[in-house]
Amino acid sequence: MPSKGKVLQLQHYSLNDGSGIRTIIFFAGCPLRCKWCANPEGFSTKNHIMYDSTRCTACDECRAACPIGLAPDLNDEKVRRNCTGCGACVTVCLTGARRNSLYEITVEEAVSALEPQRIFFEQSGGGVTYSGGECTQQAKFLCDLSQTMYDLGISQTMETSGYFELDRIRPVLERVDLLFIDIKMMDRERHKYYTGVDNTLILKNIRTLGAEEKQIVIRIPLIMGVNGDDENVKNTAAFVKRYLPYPKIELLPYHEYGKDKYRQLGLVYENTGFRTPSAEELEKCENIIRSQGVEMVSYK
Repeated sequence: MPSKGKVLQLQHYSLNDGSGIRTIIFFAGCPLRCKWCANPEGFSTKNHIMYDSTRCTACDECRAACPIGLAPDLNDEKVRRNCTGCGACVTVCLTGARRNSLYEITVEEAVSALEPQRIFFEQSGGGVTYSGGECTQQAKFLCDLSQTMYDLGISQTMETSGYFELDRIRPVLERVDLLFIDIKMMDRERHKYYTGVDNTLILKNIRTLGAEEKQIVIRIPLIMGVNGDDENVKNTAAFVKRYLPYPKIELLPYHEYGKDKYRQLGLVYENTGFRTPSAEELEKCENIIRSQGVEMVSYK
């Protein structure tokens, strides 16, 4: 049987997350629950209906299409709780007020979607980036897809939280040219509070992959009030310097671009004092990182 995966979207013509012009494949499913996540639709591999009430005209076509006759308003907690995510309502919504959070795709379908992009990859030194969610959550699909891309000579990059069983995705790591791995924060208990898991496995994987001389860029989603303090930035840079043979860090300043998605999914956005760093604070963090002997890089 063809290998199938569940993805949020394929984003073409991206200039971020790797060199050149890229297609980013956003995988569904993530073991972390970062309180600042910009892609909450990627938490699960189960489809959820994203509902934008500002576009709804209350035509009631969705109620007629729904197998259990749910009312249109998915902002109603009871309606949302009973929704199975079958997607029947999405097919009849004429205003785009409803959409599926994910869809299934085979390796062959992914290759077909990428074929028109290959000329841009070749001319710009770009390729494919696996992101999410957390792409390693769908290890079989990721492995099959990466093998096909490797056979086609397409450069591959992977973005990951680092929270994975290394042996399960070892074949993938042999095929990718660059890894972006997040270090949210160094303190284990704070990491667990803000993300739902501690960072023991993440740091262990980084140490192992560093010893194997993999090409790695560590990313810090920089959030003032969470991990933007001098001590955490310094400790992160010191760890990267110690364990990576080519120590590099990219800072990703906090933003609220995904905030509206929480509303569309019936979720609460937990902004507990998160703040975007100012230009001065960002420069200070960069200087701390450089003082530890780590190179600052940017793929934005």
